[in-house]
Amino acid sequence: MRNSPMAPPRSFLWTRRVFLTLLAGFVLTPVYVMVSSSLKPLADVTGRFRWLPSELTVRPYIDIWSTVPLAKYFVNSLIVAGAATVCSVVIAVFAAYAVSRYDFPGKRVFTVTVLSTQMLPGILFLLPLFLIYVNIGNLTGIALFGSRGGLILTYLTFSLPFSIWMLIGYFDSVPRDLDEAALVDGCGPLGALFRIVVPAAVPGIVAVAVYAFMTAWGEVLFASVMTNDTTRTLAVGLQGYSTLYDVYWNQIMAASLVVSVPVVAGFLLMQRYLVAGLTAGAVK
Repeated sequence: MRNSPMAPPRSFLWTRRVFLTLLAGFVLTPVYVMVSSSLKPLADVTGRFRWLPSELTVRPYIDIWSTVPLAKYFVNSLIVAGAATVCSVVIAVFAAYAVSRYDFPGKRVFTVTVLSTQMLPGILFLLPLFLIYVNIGNLTGIALFGSRGGLILTYLTFSLPFSIWMLIGYFDSVPRDLDEAALVDGCGPLGALFRIVVPAAVPGIVAVAVYAFMTAWGEVLFASVMTNDTTRTLAVGLQGYSTLYDVYWNQIMAASLVVSVPVVAGFLLMQRYLVAGLTAGAVK
């Protein structure tokens, strides 16, 4: 049977297969090294690398919880990332809905300001936030520096601008006729938002939530400065496996895999909504 006139040539298909195979090998090789190293004794990891482990052990997955207080760091990361995600989504929904549906003085300035904050590297905010938190603590007694609350506020400064900008585009793609129909049926502005717009914008909201969670979960710079031994998060706590006398490489690999489980699981569960949310408004 002849190929369809629109079918790509066979050389293209083979080239694509070879390229995708090489790309998959490039991506999966580090993952295999992490998994195999996490199942080796420390002596095998620090010695000459072998693709096939001479001995398999799950001991590193047991020792990671006692070498450093990983459970405490895990709880801190969940609280900080979860609170930052909820706050980002709630605030971004109201802000984006106001910008998308209403005209008010300074609307354009607000939108441009939100976008302009994304052009600045995060390290520029480190010293100002540190001084602000210390001064607030000295003046009011509210301990923001070294607390989970201060770290949550810090992450909001990064996730909120992008979240608002992204939801504005998604809310713009929801027909305003739905809002007007809800208002005719007796709903107020908040009723139209929560009964009509939010259900229609679930993919965009999920995309914002995943972005905010991943931003807070893996952040290192601000977590290393704004936390102490009590509020330290996972991204900083993994440094505890490197001591003055030794580096527990097998435990580092095991802990890294354990830390990545929530993010990977959440991404796989929300992948359908995430893709739909990121591509919202691309075609109108």
